[in-house]
Amino acid sequence: MNDTDQSNNVDALLAKFGFDSTHCFIGGVWQAPLDGETLQLLNPSTAENLCAIARGKPSDIDAAVAAAQTAMQTGWGRATALQRGRLLMRLGQLVLDHVEELAQLEALDVGKPLKQARADAIALARYCEFYAGAADKIHGETLPYLEGYTAYTLREPHGITGHIVPWNYPMQIIGRSVGAALAMGNACVLKPAEEACLTALAFAELASQAGLPAGALNVVPGLGAEAGSALSSHPGINHISFTGSVATGTLVQSAASASVVPVTLELGGKSAQVVFDDADLDAALPFLVNAGIQNAGQTCSASSRLLIQRGVYQALLERLVDRYSQLQVGNALADLDVGPLISAKQKDIVSSYIDRGNDLEKVAMGELHEGAGNGHFVLPTLFAGVPSDHVLAQEEIFGPVQVVIPFDDEDEALAIANGTPYGLVASVWTNSGARQFRMAKALRAGQVFINNYGAGGGVELPFGGVGKSGHGREKGFEALYGFSTLKTVAVSHG
Repeated sequence: MNDTDQSNNVDALLAKFGFDSTHCFIGGVWQAPLDGETLQLLNPSTAENLCAIARGKPSDIDAAVAAAQTAMQTGWGRATALQRGRLLMRLGQLVLDHVEELAQLEALDVGKPLKQARADAIALARYCEFYAGAADKIHGETLPYLEGYTAYTLREPHGITGHIVPWNYPMQIIGRSVGAALAMGNACVLKPAEEACLTALAFAELASQAGLPAGALNVVPGLGAEAGSALSSHPGINHISFTGSVATGTLVQSAASASVVPVTLELGGKSAQVVFDDADLDAALPFLVNAGIQNAGQTCSASSRLLIQRGVYQALLERLVDRYSQLQVGNALADLDVGPLISAKQKDIVSSYIDRGNDLEKVAMGELHEGAGNGHFVLPTLFAGVPSDHVLAQEEIFGPVQVVIPFDDEDEALAIANGTPYGLVASVWTNSGARQFRMAKALRAGQVFINNYGAGGGVELPFGGVGKSGHGREKGFEALYGFSTLKTVAVSHG
């Protein structure tokens, strides 16, 4: 499929949803940005123009916040938990009804293979379903107190929540943040990444079709330095959810602090999988590779470090090399193992990291598929025998690059695994029950997986990091607590 065919495909997909990609969704209607400017989206698989999107500015963020405030003062603010749940359930069904269209949009926009984009669309529906069911399950408590008093707590929405979503997993991150915020009764202003926002816009259209009241969800595409900055610092926002880089997350938190607004930050990672001599290597192998190359390695929770005990180091390394040599890289719509990186800039960043590994043993690379074209492709690259303090073992690369690090014993494995500023995800492969518990307790990470990695996405499992991986939790019931505030009431009745 050539570039013209893919551009035509986007036009047909947008027509099915019935919205104009150059518009914002504010107050329940599609409207052009106030100054009429647009941005050009590029297709990562071809490096050619895909379509235009709105270039929202601070004035558009102002309008979106005002619409959200109106929604909180009228219909949406008065909706019961049961009503919110039913709306989210309808929205989840609409997402399921449009899985293929959403997957194609995501593949064209982000560059991920269709099978991965399809899984993301299904996950978005699952988030809607989970939070639909949870909406009326968040209860306060009665508290034992003084004689003559009844004391209790209430869980209430923050009010207006801002959501700054990155380009790597738009659907999944919208589901886990916007879904939870809506379930708790907040009104949302969403700023998707300027590199990839088509499924965010499609989600807004589906939310409208599901019956979400005007202003409950508002979407303003635009540049981070313009729309994103305006949202972070807006005095009408009561809570910010941000997923992205450490550098940008620091700016978001600083901007929000001027209004004393709480911020949930899900930032970078340098996650390790630790393989002990007694591990089931057959079970581990697909997880070791797939968790590093999924979405071309552009995943905060990617396992970019593979720590292997020396007793199985050589045998497992040979299998890793064999698997890497079979990886096929190409156009997202070809549905291969690995698609392109999001942009030429990201390709240059990842390529520069690979060049910085010239002093290391580069043991395997993937293969560019015939007819891949001129997209932002980087071949998956595996380095072996990497010192734990090497830049490739310390810094987040955000590309399909993995380093293999040998270790001798449990103490050394822990020291290496915990030896970065990040702490998002870790995995341990061992059949020793005692070691499983010791490692799970000692690893510095927000999530630890034993003899698996990612647990199939885990909508129900709280997700977030420590250290430079951020703070706060998304997914599961913890997200609902984060998108609410606790009020204590004490009644004196004698």
